[in-house]
Amino acid sequence: MNITICVAQTKAAPWEEGFRALLPDARVSTWKAGDPQADYAIVWSPPQEFLDEQAGLKAMFNIGAGVDAIMKLRLPPQTQVVRLDDAGMSVQMAEYVCHAVIRHFREFDGYEADIAAGQWSYRKPRSRADFSVGVMGMGVLGERVARALRVFEFPVHGWSRTPKAVEGVVCHAGTDRFDTFLSSCRVLVNLLPLTPDTQDILNRKTLSRLQPGGYVINVARGAHLVEDDLIHLLDSGHLSGATLDVFRTEPLPADHPFWQHPKVTVTPHTSARTLRDESIAQIAGKIVALSRGEPIAGVVHRDRGY
Repeated sequence: MNITICVAQTKAAPWEEGFRALLPDARVSTWKAGDPQADYAIVWSPPQEFLDEQAGLKAMFNIGAGVDAIMKLRLPPQTQVVRLDDAGMSVQMAEYVCHAVIRHFREFDGYEADIAAGQWSYRKPRSRADFSVGVMGMGVLGERVARALRVFEFPVHGWSRTPKAVEGVVCHAGTDRFDTFLSSCRVLVNLLPLTPDTQDILNRKTLSRLQPGGYVINVARGAHLVEDDLIHLLDSGHLSGATLDVFRTEPLPADHPFWQHPKVTVTPHTSARTLRDESIAQIAGKIVALSRGEPIAGVVHRDRGY
């Protein structure tokens, strides 16, 4: 078995070592142009040259949850693209989203500003019943986030392409239920995969359907959000704020208005980081299953893009 690693913006050596430890009979190496054909590939943002040379791959495993960068490339027709199911990311995402929702709900940002100004302030407690949270994208991460929010007794709505059932969550599915879903939300969390159908889905039209004083949390991809539309709705007062972890250009340019906007909280794409050991263990298990002819989870549907 020949495994090749092609990972941009991260060190390949620890991935090599991890796979050698779990798959001692496999040949594991970091890809270089002209290398022999591999059976399986571990990738992050691979170049087109890699795919052109490795046209005989049986499967390609992405070390992150989102596969939008890969789906833009010309893929070998027989190669399965496989995303991570979880590998420790869902609990991180639940932590991040719950923190953002609670920080907004409890007005901790306002308290922080008052304390910085030396003011001892008081704010009237808000009712959770008035703070319904909508989760767009009810995959592994979205479902985990929705369940976590229910622990804090927020009303939770979920929206997905196909019907889902999650205890305690009002689930909406399909385009005909999208407007109803949006109008049910005071806080909107985006966890959708990025596809041609979902690019720019957070725009002036859709965000205007949120309840007055709505709040936006984007932890999926920067290309989901039309940035100027968000700023317009914040400045008009229809939206009360946003927490943004992903951006169209990363790192976020120094002159970008999000840095200084008083209603925007920025974090550097850190809501759910890949945990290497957990990811290696999951991928190694899937490689063994595929080599035995067994089905695996996480195979991307090319027609859907996720």
